[in-house]
Amino acid sequence: MAKTLSKEERKAMARKAMEERAKSPKKANGSGFAQIDSDAEKLSK
Repeated sequence: MAKTLSKEERKAMARKAMEERAKSPKKANGSGFAQIDSDAEKLSK
């Protein structure tokens, strides 16, 4: 059975995840829909 996390533990996990994302940001290729369209085009080939 999964242990429920305390509020402090959840905050610490979220903070760590945000720091990891900040270290390696994804390159933005336009808006969200533009990214979806380009991904769909790559997959259709």
